[in-house]
Amino acid sequence: MPPAVIRYPYFSMKFQARYIPNVITIIRLMLVPPIAWAILTEAYYLAFWLFFLAGFSDGVDGFLARQFSWQSRLGATLDPLADKLLMIVSFYCLFWQSIIPWELFAVIAIRDFIILSGAMAYHFVTHALQMQPIILGKINTALQIVLIMAILVHYSYGIISTNIINILVVSLLVSTIASGVAYVVIWYRKTRIFQDISK
Repeated sequence: MPPAVIRYPYFSMKFQARYIPNVITIIRLMLVPPIAWAILTEAYYLAFWLFFLAGFSDGVDGFLARQFSWQSRLGATLDPLADKLLMIVSFYCLFWQSIIPWELFAVIAIRDFIILSGAMAYHFVTHALQMQPIILGKINTALQIVLIMAILVHYSYGIISTNIINILVVSLLVSTIASGVAYVVIWYRKTRIFQDISK
């Protein structure tokens, strides 16, 4: 008697492919510890390429999710979490190595804490959370990536001057404060509007 053939219902290639962006995001999360280790052990060449790979993967999973409509609730949570963890860990390691001033790391950490706290408070009050990235936030994120890449390139290849890095540090400091204030104002206005509607 021939062995029975086990068939799995609806396990098509399309069903599997829609999870590719989430898999890429998980891989990006897994790159965070090696990047931190590379920076802390002054293996800046390795840190640069690992960080570049993480950044490239962010672009790939975002493109796939949009192009093929592979968005998911899990991906909407994991993707910003992976990005934020990558940024804050990288900046902490650079601060620990005395490469960036403590003031910059403190401002970045406080801004993220304020944004997260505001989002949680808004969700607690409204039981909804619909937050679109603002222009200042996108500029801030771009400056964070550029600064980390510039620092790693400087220590790996020596082709970016410290003057450029200092300009980026000041620019990031200003944009971090500005975007943090903007998000606080947005959360406040959204909460006030919701309370006025609820009356």
